[in-house]
Amino acid sequence: MGEETRRRISELRAEIEDHNYRYYVLDSPAISDEEYDRLFQELLELEREHPEFLDPNSPTQRVGAPPSEAFPRHEHTVPMLSLANVFNDRDLFAFDQRVKGLLGVPLDRDLEYHAELKIDGLAVSLAYARGELAAGSTRGDGFAGEDVTSNLRTVRAVPLRLRGEGVPGNLEARGEVYMLRSEFQAINGARAAAGLPPFSNPRNAAAGSVRQLDPAVTSQRRLGIFVYGCADPLALGATRHSDLLSLLRSWGFKVNPHNRVCRNIGEVAACKREWEKRREDLDYEIDGVVAKVNSIHDQELLGAVSRSPRWAVAYKFAEEIAVTRMKDIMVSVGSTGVLTPFAILEPVFVSGATVSMATLHNEDEIKRKDLRIGDLVRVKRAGEVIPEVVGPEVGARTGSEMEFVMPDKCPVCGSDAVRLPGEAARYCTSYDCPAQAFQRIARFVGRDALDISGLGERTVARLMEAGLVRDPADVFYLQPADLLALPGMGSKLTASLVHQIDRGRKPRLDKLLFGLGIRGVGEHVAQVVATRFKNLGALRKAELTDLTSVHEIGPVTAQSIHEFFSRKTTVDLLDKLERAGVEPIPPPETKRSELGEKSFVFTGTLRSLSREVAQALVRELGGRTPAAITKSTDYLVVGENPGSKLEKARRLGVKTLSEAAFLEMVRKDQAEGVWSTGSDRHRAESPHGEQSSFHRAL
Repeated sequence: MGEETRRRISELRAEIEDHNYRYYVLDSPAISDEEYDRLFQELLELEREHPEFLDPNSPTQRVGAPPSEAFPRHEHTVPMLSLANVFNDRDLFAFDQRVKGLLGVPLDRDLEYHAELKIDGLAVSLAYARGELAAGSTRGDGFAGEDVTSNLRTVRAVPLRLRGEGVPGNLEARGEVYMLRSEFQAINGARAAAGLPPFSNPRNAAAGSVRQLDPAVTSQRRLGIFVYGCADPLALGATRHSDLLSLLRSWGFKVNPHNRVCRNIGEVAACKREWEKRREDLDYEIDGVVAKVNSIHDQELLGAVSRSPRWAVAYKFAEEIAVTRMKDIMVSVGSTGVLTPFAILEPVFVSGATVSMATLHNEDEIKRKDLRIGDLVRVKRAGEVIPEVVGPEVGARTGSEMEFVMPDKCPVCGSDAVRLPGEAARYCTSYDCPAQAFQRIARFVGRDALDISGLGERTVARLMEAGLVRDPADVFYLQPADLLALPGMGSKLTASLVHQIDRGRKPRLDKLLFGLGIRGVGEHVAQVVATRFKNLGALRKAELTDLTSVHEIGPVTAQSIHEFFSRKTTVDLLDKLERAGVEPIPPPETKRSELGEKSFVFTGTLRSLSREVAQALVRELGGRTPAAITKSTDYLVVGENPGSKLEKARRLGVKTLSEAAFLEMVRKDQAEGVWSTGSDRHRAESPHGEQSSFHRAL
């Protein structure tokens, strides 16, 4: 009886998953809803009666996981990179020229691309082991995201088991979770009827649904997913991106049907123009077209720069502009004391979201745009994310509008607000300002810094109101009893938060530096500084000359870092962190580029590639390409018919390089592994010729 039951359960699971695939992926159901429900109910009853046969990848478990207190961290095996954006044909064609230059393809030869609709949703990763879904996570910072496996199981188009032939033992697929416009409208209608605030747009609704602590809530929202790639396509034997998508489709993934192969970059531009007109025909949001070099070998050769691949770009649709009334201008106070004006707007719908506030940057920007309180203003969402006031409708003024005057006192604590020479911003002069303290703590524990899950802005505010934290170090002195005393903090949530805080005692040094909120130190500068000094002790002892000698650290930033570590408040804070057991670890070692330490100026005409592409080569390897030659220039690259720069270089003693010598220098860096993030075994392969097409360019 047991074997017969097990066999029937297995048959039902396979049959139900096949119907799920036909309905949610192929949009071609083979049976009625009533027949499907009968099969599902039979499986559900058999599993209840025989829990020994329960399987986490059973169709019944798409809604069966218990609520979670928090999402654990999930490390991606291969980083999930973000895309660079272009907004016009000129920049798209410049991308094409840059790619051809890097690959050694003549600029007048067509290069094949794959054009895909850019789905406006939430990027996720789906990891499969032996053909079964093992983990699902959000993109996060690209290197690690949140483990939301239980929630992604509820998305019917996510295959719990892969189907078809040639299924790999391990696969990490990447895709975009989205919500249909019709579903979005239905959900907002239901929320309005229940007296709940509506979601602002389908993307936010999809992201919020995936991050629900209770998978049962996620399962009630009809989410979809389009898969657009995987972590290691060459391991699957695919040589073209279009072939990879066909493979993924054959294994049961839903791939967008409107993707297409383009013979050249001009066809990509035409595809973008077509879908900019047709976007309203779709029942889901898109915000552009993604162009990808179709050859996966070339993708490997091109690699990535920073957090974006060199082989792909997002061609975004034109920004939508809306007009609304600017009712007031208010001022916020940041973690470093910067006073930032922002606009209070009559709510207006723009680029898929309702906007009621927008940044105004600083007082000079307000004057430059001639903005006045009461103006009708044009509003956009920069990159379709950050609301920004473009300018006023001057012709609509009535004379009742008022000019804005930046306060000379902090609006929160009343301390003097000063504007330093050469800077556009005003600063609150009180380190003890409550607004600064709140922003410092929120930044310190935030996702881009120590990433202490569970310590969002609301929780930080409650901890400050309760007098439990006054500075970032106080977070590490919190006791379970302190947290349990807060409203809504149960034992499970408290235990999870205590665990996250303990995990934060071993942060990467660059993450800690970013979290400290040093003026002028963003994520990149923090990484540069951490890589140079390795540990906090060495950085605390660093002299100003040590900081100014660091490549990419200018004198202003060096002065800011030195002053920060010289302050008594900083010394006290770091000592307090050390007593709490906070011990930063060095960032991962990265290979250095020889070009990364040098500056290159170009003169004359280059034969192998354009000057723009050559300059891009230097910059992407960490070097500098100033326009003028000075005594601090490292190299002058000399092409045909050089100009006056050559004589000046000789006069200043600047070393000159022929085009061939320059390209050999770049080739050497590439050969040592600093150029491509692709797999070593494929770097010298290319469908363009007998040797690496990148090498051919050199």
